[in-house]
Amino acid sequence: MMADQKTRKPDWVIEKERARKASAAETIWLFGLHAVRDALANQAREKLRLVVTQNAMDRLGDLAGMTPEVTDARVFDRAVGLPPDSVHQGCALEVRPLAWGGLQDVAISGAGRPIMVALDRVTDPHNVGAILRSAEVFGARAVIAPARHSAPETGALAKTASGALERQPYLRIGNLADALTTLKDAGFMVIGLAGEAEAPLEQALAQAGSRPICLVLGAEGPGLRERTRETCDLLAKIPFAGPFGSLNVSNAAAVALYAAARHVTTA
Repeated sequence: MMADQKTRKPDWVIEKERARKASAAETIWLFGLHAVRDALANQAREKLRLVVTQNAMDRLGDLAGMTPEVTDARVFDRAVGLPPDSVHQGCALEVRPLAWGGLQDVAISGAGRPIMVALDRVTDPHNVGAILRSAEVFGARAVIAPARHSAPETGALAKTASGALERQPYLRIGNLADALTTLKDAGFMVIGLAGEAEAPLEQALAQAGSRPICLVLGAEGPGLRERTRETCDLLAKIPFAGPFGSLNVSNAAAVALYAAARHVTTA
């Protein structure tokens, strides 16, 4: 490869850079029919600008009183400034991030089962979106992540979440270890998922008894940071059938949430 030849940045890097800019501007572009439709239906979501093609407007249905900007499909990407290869289906909605309230309020009196999910340096918006979707399916009260080194609300995250971003609390907190300590003080059993742990997840859940549960998952590769590990009450693993195996973090979250939901129901 020639020294002056530029390599195109991966899509996730482009999305992350765009997310930082959006965060600074305190607005987000949601895109895709499903994500936009769910955001339009969410009364708690502050909606600023709706850009659509004529075909997408016909398919969206209720526009929640918004006056759309109808544009030609051939110039849609340029009109909105979405990342390359975004599957927008001809619609994009500029919004402000949702305000879910404080950690203690959501954890103690929030809707859903007494289950929380904490993410340690999970930066891929597609993984976080999938985790939000699983958290909604299994009735968790919230997903929490540090404001730095985690995926913010973005169009890619919302599209992967398939509407869950509008309904499942996603709290960005200052310090993860401090947040986990707050949950422990509120009575939660904090269980960190680590492949090298000795105890299987079912055993760790059994030790929790009737206490509410917080599942902690780290980024693929580095896993949980040392301080995060030290803050957890227990480390547990998802057992594999063979001698080798690993799960994507979003798949691991789905399995752990299923086990935790079953435990809470029967505890």
